[in-house]
Amino acid sequence: MKSLLFQGQSAIEVVEVPVPLPGPGQVAIDTVASALCGSELHGYAGPGFPSGNFGHEGAGVVSALGAGVTGLRVGDRVGVSAIAGCGHCRYCERRQYTWCADRQFHGSMHAQTFVTAANACHLLPDDVPWEVGVLISGDALGVPYHTSTMLARYPVDTVAVFGLGPIGLGQVIMQTYLGKRVIGIDLSPERRALAEGYGAWRTLDAKAVDAVEAVRSLTGGGADACVEAAGRAVTAKQCFAAVRTGGVVVFNGEHQHNVELSISEDFIRRDITAFGAWFYHFGEFDAMLALYRQGLPIARLVTHRLPLTSGAEAFRLFASGRTGKVLLTGSG
Repeated sequence: MKSLLFQGQSAIEVVEVPVPLPGPGQVAIDTVASALCGSELHGYAGPGFPSGNFGHEGAGVVSALGAGVTGLRVGDRVGVSAIAGCGHCRYCERRQYTWCADRQFHGSMHAQTFVTAANACHLLPDDVPWEVGVLISGDALGVPYHTSTMLARYPVDTVAVFGLGPIGLGQVIMQTYLGKRVIGIDLSPERRALAEGYGAWRTLDAKAVDAVEAVRSLTGGGADACVEAAGRAVTAKQCFAAVRTGGVVVFNGEHQHNVELSISEDFIRRDITAFGAWFYHFGEFDAMLALYRQGLPIARLVTHRLPLTSGAEAFRLFASGRTGKVLLTGSG
C-alpha cells in the first residue's frame, strides 16, 4: 500500500509499505480522508520521521479487527481521535482520554490503511460526509469546541485569535457561531480573507499594524479573551498584552520553546486567567455532531483536496500559509 514518508527538510515521498495488521484492541482502517495539521509542519520542515508520518486526523472504513475488539464491525464508517485512553482509569470512564496518564497517540494516517485503537473510533452516521467526519473527530473542530466549553465559564463577548491557521480559523467559525465578536490576526492575506468569509468581525495584518494596540482600540481596552493559535512566543506575549484586565488567555498552539512571562504583570496585577486546551475529550463528539447538524458550517474550513499521491504538493501548499484545512484522499 501507499503511505507518506516524512524525509525532513520539507521533503515527502510516497512509498510502498506492507499493509498494517491490527493487534489486540486495535482496528485497521482503509483511509477515505486524512487532514493536514499545523503541528505536522515542525517535523515536515525539520528532521522528519524515521518511518511513516505524523498524520493524526483520519476517517475511513474499518477493514480488519484485532483480538478482543467489540462494538465495531468490518465495513463501519469511522472518524478517529488521535488520542486513545487506557480504557480503565477514572478519566477513561468519563471518556476524557486526553487526561489519561497512560494515553496513546496513533499516527501515520496519511496512508491507504492505518491502525489505531478501537476505543479511539467514532461511528460516523451515514448522513455525515467524510470531510465533516474528519473535522469533527480530529483537531479542526475538536480544539475549538473544547476551548468553547472552557470559555463558557467566563463573561466573553469579544475574542481575538492570534494565528489563522486551521485551528485559528476553526476558532473563528466556532466563536462566530456562538455569537462572539471575533478579531483575527495573521500575516497571511489569504487567511485573513478566509476569516472574514467565516464571519470575523475584524481582521488585522500583523505586519502592517501593532496588533496589540489595534485590538485594545477596537475593544475599548482589550479583548475579553485572546486565543494563541500560532504556537509562537511573540503571539503568546501579545495575547497577554491585548487581553482586558480580568480577561482570559487560551493556549491552542503547540510551542517548541518556552515563553517568558511576568507573573506579577501578566497575571497577578491584572487578574488574568490563562489555560491550555489540547485536542478534545472523546465524550464531546456527540455534542460536536449535534452542532454540525444544527448548522455549524465547519465544512467551510476545507479549502484544498488532493490525492494521497500528491502529498508533497499538499504539504507545500499548506506550509505556504495560504490555505485553510487541506485534505488528502487515502485511496489516491
